[in-house]
Amino acid sequence: MRIVNFFAMFFVFVTFRTQGQELEPRSYVNTPVGLNFLVMGYGLTEGGVATDPSLPLQDAQLQVHSMFFAYARSLDVLGKSAKFDVVVPYAWLSGDAKAFGQTRERRVDGFADPRFRFSINLFGAPAYPLDDFKHYRQDLVIGTVLEVTAPGGQYDADKLVNIGTNRWSIKPEIGIAKSFGPLTLELAGGVRFFSENDEFFGGQLREQEPIYSVQGHLVYSFGYGIWAAVDGTFYTGGRTTVDGSKSNDRLENSRMGATLALPVNRYNSVKIYYSTGVSTRIGSDFDVAGIAWQYRFGGGF
Repeated sequence: MRIVNFFAMFFVFVTFRTQGQELEPRSYVNTPVGLNFLVMGYGLTEGGVATDPSLPLQDAQLQVHSMFFAYARSLDVLGKSAKFDVVVPYAWLSGDAKAFGQTRERRVDGFADPRFRFSINLFGAPAYPLDDFKHYRQDLVIGTVLEVTAPGGQYDADKLVNIGTNRWSIKPEIGIAKSFGPLTLELAGGVRFFSENDEFFGGQLREQEPIYSVQGHLVYSFGYGIWAAVDGTFYTGGRTTVDGSKSNDRLENSRMGATLALPVNRYNSVKIYYSTGVSTRIGSDFDVAGIAWQYRFGGGF
């Protein structure tokens, strides 16, 4: 097997994602132990409320330019393949929206909330060093992910639209991936829980119910490290309460997208992605396009 075909198996990317709306194929792919990944990416988001789809805004036309920097490492946890990654995004937001009957304009930049994630494949993806990984063939993989976002992003309590959220979130997820030759079907479901935001617009207390989500991917490997995916997600829940008053903002939205991954050389790879809203009850009516560059090292390379 050519070494470039190995790259198709452990091509890993982490991206700057919005609450409940992620479209990330190959989250449960097996990866040789001890590899490190440095990732830098750019994304453009245009349209509705991308930072938080439950904000009480109308006719939102926002544009968000975002950069993210990430580090990931593959691990051996009790003989199972696992990964840890951390993502630090920075964003520039501009645009206008109608809030409480008045049109408001917003221009701001700063760090978004950092994200920490740990994933482990519980079945079908044992931990292998690079020298032994060439004998591995994926069949059925079952794994789980725990993701945490911290309130480290730009936040102004006097503004309704911010880059950061001023709260914690935690999302457990379980996923399954089944390969049929070059074709892989993936399905994952999760729930995101939120802490309170005690400095919401005007000094109010904002709470949010969990957001339940499911995402699916149809991934095709063309060989030589090239793969493409068709992605879809549906998420619901997330009704908010502000100072004890419940809002009519329960989410029930779906999105679709596509992903293309291309190797550059032994150490570098590129991913291009796009997604758009399909059906929207509150928020999510926006388009996302982006590109990410990944450099891998260690683990016997």
